[in-house]
Amino acid sequence: MRLANCHNFHDFRRMAKQRLPGPIFNYIDGGADDEVSYRRNTSAFDDCDLVPNVLRGVTDVDMSVTVMGQKLAMPVYCSPTALQRLFHHQGERAVAAAAAKVGTMFGVSSLGTISLEEARRISDGPQVFQLYFHRDRGLNREMMDRAKAAGVNVLMLTVDSITGGNRERDLRTGFTIPFKLNLAGVTQFAIKPAWAINYATHEPFSLPQLENHVDFGGGMMSISRYFTEMLDPSMSWDDVAELARNWDGQFCLKGIMSMEDARRAVDIGCTGIVLSNHGGRQLDGSRTAFDQLAEIVDAVGDRIDVMMDGGVQRGTHVLKALSLGAKAVGLGRYYLFPLAAAGQPGVERALELMRRELERGMKLMGCSSIDQLTAQNLRFRQ
Repeated sequence: MRLANCHNFHDFRRMAKQRLPGPIFNYIDGGADDEVSYRRNTSAFDDCDLVPNVLRGVTDVDMSVTVMGQKLAMPVYCSPTALQRLFHHQGERAVAAAAAKVGTMFGVSSLGTISLEEARRISDGPQVFQLYFHRDRGLNREMMDRAKAAGVNVLMLTVDSITGGNRERDLRTGFTIPFKLNLAGVTQFAIKPAWAINYATHEPFSLPQLENHVDFGGGMMSISRYFTEMLDPSMSWDDVAELARNWDGQFCLKGIMSMEDARRAVDIGCTGIVLSNHGGRQLDGSRTAFDQLAEIVDAVGDRIDVMMDGGVQRGTHVLKALSLGAKAVGLGRYYLFPLAAAGQPGVERALELMRRELERGMKLMGCSSIDQLTAQNLRFRQ
């Protein structure tokens, strides 16, 4: 399959599946438990219909938004995700460059495979650093200090991952960092030699944000073990309030799902929240961010920037979220499969396809700017 023949999310997913060894593909593709939330994240968008207006004069369309003080050329951003150089040797370098090219935001994860400083050198555009709250408070302080020194303007604290989700696809293949695969996993790597050659002929895999504090090599550590043993389940609102004060800037919580928690985020001084169930990878059976969006926007949308992620595969999904009051929408697998399939050209093509879908969709909706999208443009099915 050729990149030029990829026209949507499913095409990129098929191309990535052809290229990646099974354990890595399933790490990206999988969710927790029975993957109910994973599937529901996308199907939730099908429960409402767009109601377009016509004859509105939409020759020119402005898709720009400002979220957490960052000006984006379009209302989607590349959510910070882990381990990207496992998927393609360019990893976050490709994503940073592609996001800069289209003028949107991207992020580096605590489990990122290039340093946040290098990512900042690649792009001086909107960037977030995604922080996991570790038991090692010194590690938390070091990463925040590094992000501030690098010129990152937004800190995004993930709050739904104090322990690892039950990702059974990874358990079946023995997926760990570094690799310690069972027989089924080894077989999957053997039948995809091109990936192995590519992996072996580029710089060694590393996790620069953690290298001074976490040893992944001495004893093999699964991603599930990392979440369970390294992250701090005692994290409380008092801890988060202290982080927000210490950061003293744009501070966002990712993984908020309840109205009560959204209000608490406002009270402690957060400037943004991302409604998210972690792509269906943590608590299976949890409600989708899209289903929670309207009530949380109604509760706090006038006091804090509300974003969402999870299951977004089309420009029309984004338009529905914006119509309910989301300031911007995060993409995850939407850009990870193109990254795995083709590196930077893949991410660029995916983001350009999204840009075209958004522009086309807004014209067909009769909207020339994002603020013209409202709940009046939607009807939910009974």
